[in-house]
Amino acid sequence: MPTVARRTFRSSPHRDALDTWHAITDLLTVNNSAARHALEDVAGIASSVVADKANEQAPILVSCDGPQTRIYCLFDDGAIDGSDANEDVLGYDPLKGDWSISLPCEAEDLDWVQSALKQKGERITARDKSEAKEQETPKEADNAGLELDVEGFLNP
Repeated sequence: MPTVARRTFRSSPHRDALDTWHAITDLLTVNNSAARHALEDVAGIASSVVADKANEQAPILVSCDGPQTRIYCLFDDGAIDGSDANEDVLGYDPLKGDWSISLPCEAEDLDWVQSALKQKGERITARDKSEAKEQETPKEADNAGLELDVEGFLNP
């Protein structure tokens, strides 16, 4: 089972969608200034996903060589109250090594969002918010084919 961290950001009306994306970018790139450009480059596209409230129930999935980060947003009364928010700094670099980000998206916007993101690069993609997507951490993927030969291990 992969290690997962969850963060929940206050969005509209506490902050607009673009400011929400900037706050998410700040969290994800606190230890990785090289990745900041890629996240800033998709700010308009990502903020439209946030404005549609796509990540209210379906998370933004951030995968790397370490733990997976799932990012949700609070809207309306939840964003004003803020008691369920958690925007704390992570104890690891969420964009370490071979990282990727999957944005949840409304089904009717999926084609244009995927196309627009593809023009910006390969690391940030979009998926239908109604589809469950669990991503393995790279360490799990590397160990998926390993089998322990207990008998061979115990014999001298």
